[in-house]
Amino acid sequence: MRLTRTFAAAFLLAPALLPTAACSQGATETATTQPAVHAESGLPVIPLKVISGDKVHTFRVEVAATEAQQAKGLMFRTHMGADEGMIFPEKPPRRPAFWMRNTVIPLDIIFIGTDHRILNIAANAVPYDETPLPAIGIASGVLELNGGRAAELGIKPGDKVEW
Repeated sequence: MRLTRTFAAAFLLAPALLPTAACSQGATETATTQPAVHAESGLPVIPLKVISGDKVHTFRVEVAATEAQQAKGLMFRTHMGADEGMIFPEKPPRRPAFWMRNTVIPLDIIFIGTDHRILNIAANAVPYDETPLPAIGIASGVLELNGGRAAELGIKPGDKVEW
């Protein structure tokens, strides 16, 4: 189920409308139950883990769930933290191809199979390049990290991804 923008805004503002006494009693609970939201994109931010052998790499990723969010992706973004990224859930799973139109920073585009294992990585995708970069199989998600980050951490095809 997808929330409409108006409903989501009302849901997020509701705690601010509660009486002061209620805020003082439940401030910690309210703060921890609301999902994190990225300051620039407004997208939800969730933890994501890549398990590579005996190493676990944890990232905070924006979730591009809708068609419009996925079409924009990381376009026009000039900076992304070392342990940040964006996940594109593929529902239903399909064989996607990504490009770098209007994308300013180089990216590692990581295609994740239906078994949540990495299929392939389009490493250091070139900013602004419109050449399609395809998955080698059916993907349930695509993860974008800073260009070169996968190699730096030893992330490779076959590694497990959890989100």
